Amino acid sequence: MAVFIALLRAVNVGGTGKLAMSELREICEDAGFENVTTYIQSGNVVLTSRLAAAQVKQKLEASLRRKMGKPVGVVLRTPAQLEAIVKRNPFKKAAPNQLLVLFLDRAPPKNALANLVIPGWEEVKLSGREIFIHYPDGMGRSKLKTPFADNATGRNLNTVKKLLELSRTASARS
Repeated sequence: MAVFIALLRAVNVGGTGKLAMSELREICEDAGFENVTTYIQSGNVVLTSRLAAAQVKQKLEASLRRKMGKPVGVVLRTPAQLEAIVKRNPFKKAAPNQLLVLFLDRAPPKNALANLVIPGWEEVKLSGREIFIHYPDGMGRSKLKTPFADNATGRNLNTVKKLLELSRTASARS
């Protein structure tokens, strides 16, 4: 069985898309996924499946659409991919709670951030299908317009590391 980390877009953020994590677990289990574990109230789930990644994504998005009555985007990563993301973090000295990883389904063009206006001390780097944003003054104070906000979902580095840890536990159970 393969382990997947599913990151939901626009769930439990800013008061929209409310979905209890217990309901998310139930949706995943009803869809046939196993070893389902959710983490914090922002749409993070670790699960195992015999299906390929594209099928997992499709099945989970369809189940969420039925429950929520609207499309809910899902970005999938494997434990190996999450581990590689942590390793290629370009801001090694940044506090993990001040580093946001934006996850995209597809890698944007290499020049995708060329015209990005950075209003403060933020640092932004594109790496594969992820964009790393360091907020040295905190995310709440930043005026940075998050690139690819309509297509990406973000997690701070603490959350990414915790999801990696949970995925290793799921791998040991499967």
